[in-house]
Amino acid sequence: MSYTAPVKDMLFNIEHLARIDQVSRLPGFEDAGLETAQAVLQECARFNENVVAPLNFEGDKNPSSFKDGQVTTTPGFKEAYRQYTEGGWQGLQHPSAFGGQGLPKTIGAACGEILNAANLSFALCPLLTDGAIEALLTAGSDELKARYLEKLVSGEWSGTMNLTEPQAGSDLAAVRCRAEPQPDGSYKLFGSKIFITYGEHDMADNIVHLVLARVSGAPEGVKGISLFVVPKFLPNPDGSLGLRNDVQCVSIEHKLGIKASPTAVLQFGDGVAAVCGGGAGPGALGYLVGQENRGLEYMFIMMNAARYAVGVQGIAVADRAYQKAVQYARDRVQSRPVDGSAKTAVSIIEHPDVRRMLMTMRALIEGCRAMASVAAAAYDAAHHHPDADARQQNAAFYEFLVPLVKGYSTEMSQEVTNLGVQVHGGMGFIEETGAAQYYRDARILTIYEGTTAIQANDLVGRKTARDGAALAQSIAAQIERTEAELQQQGGADALAVRQRLAAARLAFVEVAHFVADKARSDPNAAYAGSVPYLMLAGNLVAGWQLARALLVAQKELAAARESDFMQAKIVTARFYADHILSRAPGLRDAVVDGAPSVMALAVESF
Repeated sequence: MSYTAPVKDMLFNIEHLARIDQVSRLPGFEDAGLETAQAVLQECARFNENVVAPLNFEGDKNPSSFKDGQVTTTPGFKEAYRQYTEGGWQGLQHPSAFGGQGLPKTIGAACGEILNAANLSFALCPLLTDGAIEALLTAGSDELKARYLEKLVSGEWSGTMNLTEPQAGSDLAAVRCRAEPQPDGSYKLFGSKIFITYGEHDMADNIVHLVLARVSGAPEGVKGISLFVVPKFLPNPDGSLGLRNDVQCVSIEHKLGIKASPTAVLQFGDGVAAVCGGGAGPGALGYLVGQENRGLEYMFIMMNAARYAVGVQGIAVADRAYQKAVQYARDRVQSRPVDGSAKTAVSIIEHPDVRRMLMTMRALIEGCRAMASVAAAAYDAAHHHPDADARQQNAAFYEFLVPLVKGYSTEMSQEVTNLGVQVHGGMGFIEETGAAQYYRDARILTIYEGTTAIQANDLVGRKTARDGAALAQSIAAQIERTEAELQQQGGADALAVRQRLAAARLAFVEVAHFVADKARSDPNAAYAGSVPYLMLAGNLVAGWQLARALLVAQKELAAARESDFMQAKIVTARFYADHILSRAPGLRDAVVDGAPSVMALAVESF
């Protein structure tokens, strides 16, 4: 099935919710107004619809392969990646000083959704490179920036993030990869890393690994972790590729989904350099990023960027599943309508339950897309606003939204891609139809870059308990102002949405104060409800953005502009309020009233 990028909906969010007019007044973004956003998104759509999207199904059938330490990607990926980098897409959001285009995240995030919807497996390579760039921009020395950033920003070299080890999954305190200091200030690394996305491939000339390791004598736990740049090939002073480094891919995983994306097991310091004509002696040559024992702090920069991007992946694959489901529902003729409006079988899109499923998919996607767009604008203001207080406020807001974008949007993708299979009925269970691929591909999104529970624990501990729910309360106050606007603007839809939004807000406030109060006195009670709290918060913020969209759409309709599109916005917001925001009080009950039953059953009874 062909893919059509939802450019119109993205531009609506960018203009009316993320307020690109305000973003374009930030220093450095003066040329990044609505016209620029439209031109960039349209070109991004054209490229991905024609070049990247056609490779998606092929990647599932003919995934990356491994032989003798080398990974060969799906046929067509290498050429598509060359066109991607030549088009300047890797550097879209990155500084012009290193060859990037310096556009705001508000625009870049929308392009990220288009790329991921076109081909999730393909998009993972640029995603990890973006994270490596962010880490080096923040903590890299001038020498490391000069050596690596221009090549990474151009996409000529790709980047990876190396955290997980066989004995250390999400518990990074258990990392054992070691780094031995060398007389020249470099280090030699030894150890294994697993689940390394695009840890080996044939699309870029070099792969720059960012690796967590312990320097000899470092403290135990997370306080003793450092971050290193470990390239596959050691760059020469002129930037050309030199000797092969002592890092080797020993296998790739066979996965449920995202099959075209090679997930590598990497071995550092196993003597591959000598075999491949590299430097003398074992040990993967690495270079310290920032200071020793602050690696986890720096890696969180990559992780935060990746977590937001994975949330966008959830929106992307959900939209791809939705588009396919709509097409099938239009084409599939089966059964007469229950209201007797036709005497013969009709397209299944005419049946109420199919319509319910499609509307659920649509409303969830549009709500999460709007939430991600607003978060991106907050990121831009947090990094570029001339006023320090405004930067701080936007940074806090963005940081609160990251676990929602990641956690809620990826959990949403499970629901939407599951519904996509269901709309297809029995044909959805058949691989040839393609619906199952989105379902399988989406399944990883709630796991990598921190599971939903890890996002929820972050929301409880760092984002809610730490300040006694003050930030959560301030967000609730903003939502309450939107409720007042809905009341003032009036109309049956606005008033119905206001009622549901208010109920969800009150549930959110009660839960935020509950987890903040219990986090120290009864942590099991607080964290037993962490995921329901995250789902409640994400549901509320997405619904809030759709309520804001409804306000805009009603005004646009009153001015006789874009009637069909704006009417659809109103209908979608109303559906979200009636069918999805209405879940919020039940989530409140699960957190506040249901905590004791989570831990009540004895371990022996399981």
